[in-house]
Amino acid sequence: MNKTDKNVRHQDQTGSVSKQQVKTKQIVSQQIKSESTPKPEIRSETSQEFFLTYKQNVEKYFDQMEQSIPKYYQTLSELQQEFLQAWENMFNASIAVQKEFSSKTGLDSKQSSIASKFVSDTTEAAIRARTVRDKIFLTSIDTTKENIKEWNRRSQEFADLNRRILQSWVSSFTARKN
Repeated sequence: MNKTDKNVRHQDQTGSVSKQQVKTKQIVSQQIKSESTPKPEIRSETSQEFFLTYKQNVEKYFDQMEQSIPKYYQTLSELQQEFLQAWENMFNASIAVQKEFSSKTGLDSKQSSIASKFVSDTTEAAIRARTVRDKIFLTSIDTTKENIKEWNRRSQEFADLNRRILQSWVSSFTARKN
């Protein structure tokens, strides 16, 4: 006999009601109330309705994604333009400050032809490096795009293969009627 049973038996003999008994009565009355309230009916849908609903929601999701692509493109293009403008402004402001410093301090800002050629050659090398980087990046994007297109073309073949495997399994496990 556990402690609760002893308490209840002792209290029944004495005629008094304990806190435990009050709690027990409250819990039991709550359970009775919840059992008496009607539970919502669970509709059973056919598998076709389920898959139709599922397909419609998948289509809705991807339609929404397709609508957001132009927004992403525009936003990314604007971000790139702002970044390039900010970078150019930073360089121009830096050059302006250096020029002002040079003129106020009396430093000679003339440079030799060798220094000019070095700056021009460095700029040309940077432009060539950026051009090569851009070509590599764009080629990578094009390759990825072609791979995704191929994956998209092959997805139906993959689904057909899975369908044939499923049919093979189903036919193996279902009883044949003669």
